[in-house]
Amino acid sequence: MDHDWLGRLVDRHAAALELYARQWCDTPEDVVQEAFLKLASQRSLPVKPAAWLFRVVRNGALNAALAARRRRRHETESASRSASWFQAGSSVAKPGSLDPETASAELRSLPLEQREVIVAHLWGGLTFEQIAEVSGCSASSAHRLYCAGLARIRERLGVSCRSFRPIQS
Repeated sequence: MDHDWLGRLVDRHAAALELYARQWCDTPEDVVQEAFLKLASQRSLPVKPAAWLFRVVRNGALNAALAARRRRRHETESASRSASWFQAGSSVAKPGSLDPETASAELRSLPLEQREVIVAHLWGGLTFEQIAEVSGCSASSAHRLYCAGLARIRERLGVSCRSFRPIQS
């Protein structure tokens, strides 16, 4: 296959193919790239390469849309079946206790960076230094994200931070 010819074909049709694929899927660039890769791997070139590309892009876009719908449905079903972030301590709520679903929703509503640090520290038992290594930030940044996330949850839930009295000897 002549690489110059393929380059001209890409220049001539890529934008239109992306627009065409966008009708069906959220990843038109990927679909178009895959179509050109399929064309480049053909043993014999199609008689009408532009029409062939449009057909391949259409099929790829429809498949991508179907896969995205399946993935979203699977993720939704999995999320509804998965255990809550928090579990109620008893079947009878104590005065001032938090509803696990509400607490879970507030944790999910945090920005990803804050949620990541809180989960890694509280549930994963990681130190802020370890979290910094994993997430690519400093330990002090990890600590600030942790404190900011907890403060935001407390504010939204109307819960103040417990104050501890020093142990008297």
